[in-house]
Amino acid sequence: MDSIRFEKNILVLLDQRLLPIEEIYLEYSDWRMVANAIKEMVVRGAPAIGAVAAFGIALAADELKDADTASFFSGLAMAAAGLKAARPTAVNLAWAVERMLKVAKNQIGCSPSQIAEILLTEAKQIAQEDREVNKKIGDFGAELIPDNAKVLTHCNAGALATVGYGTALGVVRSAVAAGKKVIVYADETRPYLQGSRLTAWELSRENIPVTIIADNMAGYLMKQKKIDLVIVGADRIAANGDVANKIGTYSLAVLAAAHQLPFYVAAPFSTFDLTLKTGEEIPIEERCETELTHFYGKRIAPEGIGCYNPSFDVTPANYLTAIITEAGIIYQPTTEKLQSFFKEAGHDRR
Repeated sequence: MDSIRFEKNILVLLDQRLLPIEEIYLEYSDWRMVANAIKEMVVRGAPAIGAVAAFGIALAADELKDADTASFFSGLAMAAAGLKAARPTAVNLAWAVERMLKVAKNQIGCSPSQIAEILLTEAKQIAQEDREVNKKIGDFGAELIPDNAKVLTHCNAGALATVGYGTALGVVRSAVAAGKKVIVYADETRPYLQGSRLTAWELSRENIPVTIIADNMAGYLMKQKKIDLVIVGADRIAANGDVANKIGTYSLAVLAAAHQLPFYVAAPFSTFDLTLKTGEEIPIEERCETELTHFYGKRIAPEGIGCYNPSFDVTPANYLTAIITEAGIIYQPTTEKLQSFFKEAGHDRR
């Protein structure tokens, strides 16, 4: 699936707001437009918005390439701040922007025009790395999926949420590629319906059996023994292993624990934020009330009511069976285990 492309200095994005009814690609030539695309959910998913933000920085650099050095870097800093502010919870966005800024600052003696070319190359590298990382996550995770598994997933952590292949759905794809039979139950994922609109769309295109359920049906299916395991993605993981993911994830983790089912999180190193001791420090985005009061532009709730619409929740690490990364699997994550894992992997993630 090719939902993110960069062609002739234009960023091309599949508009995920319209799926599965329409497949429309939108073009972006300005970092401000890119920031708005992230904010308005044209593109979503932590790894995807990180890669898109990197291209946003590249577009900003191209816009500033004829400026003097001081103006170039001040303009780049403005673009970086605007992109990072688009969505606060997913750390991949800030990670990608900071990586781009670091590359720019390291180009001592280069002109703004030369730095702009280098930054475009770096953005393309970030996108390519995401594809490769997801495949590794998928291959490690596939080992945890038994044959004939009935898998429950929440939100969309597939190719649409990444540059390609996916994290949680990447695990499913790799398991199927290994010859295992897998049936997926996809939560609707209220209120934005990423499960019923996006996950079901992705899997049906690949002929992977998928059944949509309402979010409040998960516990009943577990009791009926129709679920063997739960696997989700992540938007930010704290140093102790607490995981921020789409609202409703915490409820599933509690239900999985009550029914003694494995609960897995699939995420790349770029989703870890070891500067935060626990999930209590993760900023939680609250989105517009119309996501609750309206459906496809039509009001479905009474006028004048209150609305509370947090987009994410935090699942404590003690509910996790394991976190699946591109370097391997971290079972029953703790602060000490994460520190040791990153050290052994030779990956400096702060």
